[in-house]
Amino acid sequence: MLPVFASLLVSQATTAIEIPQLPEATSNQVVLTTTVRNKTYITSFTGIGSNKNQAAIHNKVWQITLGDSSWQNVTAVPAARSNNGRIGMTGVALEQNFYLFGGYSVATDGKEVTQPDSYRFSPVSGIYSKLPDVPVPVDDSVALAHAGRYIYLISGWHNDGNVNLVQMFDTFSQRWSQATPFAGTPVFGHAAAISEGVIIVCDGVSTQWSAKGERSYQPVAACYRGDIDTKAPEKIRWQAISHPTGKSRYRQAAVSMVQPTGAEFVFVGGTETPYNFNGIGYDGVLAEPSAEIWRYSLNKNQWHRSQSSIGVMDLRNLLLIDKQIYSLGGMQTGQKVSSGLINHPLELLPN
Repeated sequence: MLPVFASLLVSQATTAIEIPQLPEATSNQVVLTTTVRNKTYITSFTGIGSNKNQAAIHNKVWQITLGDSSWQNVTAVPAARSNNGRIGMTGVALEQNFYLFGGYSVATDGKEVTQPDSYRFSPVSGIYSKLPDVPVPVDDSVALAHAGRYIYLISGWHNDGNVNLVQMFDTFSQRWSQATPFAGTPVFGHAAAISEGVIIVCDGVSTQWSAKGERSYQPVAACYRGDIDTKAPEKIRWQAISHPTGKSRYRQAAVSMVQPTGAEFVFVGGTETPYNFNGIGYDGVLAEPSAEIWRYSLNKNQWHRSQSSIGVMDLRNLLLIDKQIYSLGGMQTGQKVSSGLINHPLELLPN
């Protein structure tokens, strides 16, 4: 049985930010923000351009300080392999730095390779610091920061299939370890957020194999809650929770925020049609973005819904600035790659 959506309206008291469009239309990039000494930095890492082909995949980085009138070019994301461009990279902001993991490159012959390298980036200095490689490289995963110290990479794709691993990086010791595996079906292109030691993960795509050894991809409509042990961060208690619609969304993005009623997990955009990187489904169907917003109230164990004015998919992250939620870039209707910012309102819709 699907949850009942709430019908009250919540007003927004703050004014939406305005920033110029990215220098180039870009999708599937990691977009992160942090505030250091009263300056708010927004940075876009890697992605794919408007042509949506192998040659359009890049490792370009642009950064802007909130209030400035233009984006600045920043040193490109390093690469351990000869092919510098990558998509499906995972990133998270933690303690005034940005952490970047994995992703995949696409060769001219179409071969896709999951990348193992990871980096810490300082938005203030623009300097990258090489981190230990991810033990099991993943792309189209999710990264979540916890307790000002730990970063979790949950499930994702590794070269030939999905993994159920939860790989934990300790930023203090600079070491990787394995946390409790993800309890759901291993997926890629899923979305997740974390608040006060509670993780909510939804959807993604699973891999199926036929008797002839042929691979296919199936959307997974499922949400899980993970509670991190307060004394042992590698221990996570997973349990299934209700799904907001019963229909999976692929390459949406999520963020958590604290409301007067407690923690809330917000899922934005995505599409019901799994695809690779060009916006065309594995079954040949053109993927179209959703404008619906899912909101999960932790205290009430209840889903609500909102609606954006613009549908968007192919997201890696959302920006939370002044209690408002934004996406940057991504693909809009007609698989058009965007360069702009979208403010996603939080007013709840009536039943």
